[in-house]
Amino acid sequence: MRVVICPDKFAGTLTAVEAARAVAAGWASAAPFDDLRQRPLSDGGPGFVSVLAEAVPGRLVSVPTVDPLGRPVVGTLLIAGPTAYVESADACGLHLLDPSERDPSVTTSYGLGALVATAVEHGAREIVVGLGGSATNDGGAGLLAALGATPLDAAGYAVPYGGAALLGCASLDGVPRVRDATLVAATDVDAPLTGLYGASAVFGPQKGATREQVLRLDAALDRFATVLERDLPGCPPGLAALPGAGAAGGIGAALLAMGGRRESGIGLVRRLTDLDAALDEADVVITGEGMFDDQSLRGKVVAGVAEAARDRGVPCLVLAGQVEAGRRGALAAGVTESHALADQPGGLAAALARPAEVLHDLSARLARQWSR
Repeated sequence: MRVVICPDKFAGTLTAVEAARAVAAGWASAAPFDDLRQRPLSDGGPGFVSVLAEAVPGRLVSVPTVDPLGRPVVGTLLIAGPTAYVESADACGLHLLDPSERDPSVTTSYGLGALVATAVEHGAREIVVGLGGSATNDGGAGLLAALGATPLDAAGYAVPYGGAALLGCASLDGVPRVRDATLVAATDVDAPLTGLYGASAVFGPQKGATREQVLRLDAALDRFATVLERDLPGCPPGLAALPGAGAAGGIGAALLAMGGRRESGIGLVRRLTDLDAALDEADVVITGEGMFDDQSLRGKVVAGVAEAARDRGVPCLVLAGQVEAGRRGALAAGVTESHALADQPGGLAAALARPAEVLHDLSARLARQWSR
């Protein structure tokens, strides 16, 4: 039996690579002669680089940088020929902050700029930036500053880091130094930068913003977009309204303002991992994530995998930390069965404490049911 194992990350517990390995080990323990093909996935958010490192020949480079509050962390680049793959969550990730530290008014994307600068120094001609899971809402102002384009206030002083300070941004000093490298924003978020469906309104509360802060941040990003359009050569008109400009707290807008293009994160990963060819030969597909809910059915990794399996007439099993998606919607999306780790022996406590072990055991039980 040919089994394709292609999970997303289980946020907070397992990377996509770790989840795929746990499923494969569990399935193999019960059905050792099955053909198991692991294709861990990401839509551009946390785990983007590690997923691609499993599929793309290249070398990983550790890069000292800073987190959203300016503290030292180490990020990773994947250098594959002329292309460098970078992950915004490495330097801007919400997971890098304690809940009490989350405040998008002051967090910065500067650390991501340092990663991009290192990619440039390594001679990359194309830099693909996976966007997602960020703690920032600064429109990529920190990223631009790290690359040599500093936001200034009316008195000519550098604007402090963080999204709220951009209300005082009057100009941009310098241009990003990327040596003509092509920039790609890998994301499936199509939100604009500002407005009711923009970065601040939709994602700000998830990053710790209050209602008052959301309004202030939205106004600040609108101001910053005006400055970018005026002062950054090649910035497309109507920047704030472009799809994907609101990705990762507006980092998408900064990449587009530098002449970058947006590409589907999951589409890119599917292509580089050769997922579709594997699905064409599959007898059953297994995917999963930390929380399988109704949001999962709207453009996320699990939905994309389930729809691809459905189109091929292949059963799709979803394994998740918790399952809250409606059964009717899941079936319509192509999900044959869904199973929660929290419903296995030991309950939620065991799923959180020993996620790989619980996932292994669940996969073994499913193999005994499905393998023939």
